Amino acid sequence: MEEQQSPFQAAIKPGLTIGLVSLALTFIAYFIDSTLLGSAWFGLVAIVLFFVLIIYFGKEYRTEIGGFMSFGTAFNFSFIAMVISGLIGLLGQILLFHVIDPSLASVLADQAFETQMSMMEKFGQNPDSMDPAILEQMRASTSKGFTLSGQLMSFGFGLIVYAIIALILGAILKKKDKSLDY
Repeated sequence: MEEQQSPFQAAIKPGLTIGLVSLALTFIAYFIDSTLLGSAWFGLVAIVLFFVLIIYFGKEYRTEIGGFMSFGTAFNFSFIAMVISGLIGLLGQILLFHVIDPSLASVLADQAFETQMSMMEKFGQNPDSMDPAILEQMRASTSKGFTLSGQLMSFGFGLIVYAIIALILGAILKKKDKSLDY
């Protein structure tokens, strides 16, 4: 009889796969048009793909362990896979923003700032009527997100988001063996 993998062991390969797929998408978008990396639809496509792949690999793992999985096992599997994937993505972004194209960070920061300004206008706030110091502070905080410390801090906050998403995925992936109920 083959020994079953723990959720941690089982999540390594899917985490690596998802991380490499997201990294490939990031670099493909960068080579096509670097401003795609700052677009909302690219982020939405990445998130949907992320969810689909985690659910796919989670169902594969559930089948591998006998067709049933507790919430805790599903949560652990999902969370570990996302953390591994996130670490690969972080390393890829550090490589992209600090080695391959250091000027990309300022381009994306400017794009994000312009998006913030257009959103403010849509909600009725005229950016021209705002204090220039506040606008400059907003621009600086947007740029800070692309620094090495900003990326590391973002990953730290991302762990909280990963945990919340893993809770949702744990609820989706769990499957109770009804034959054990009596």
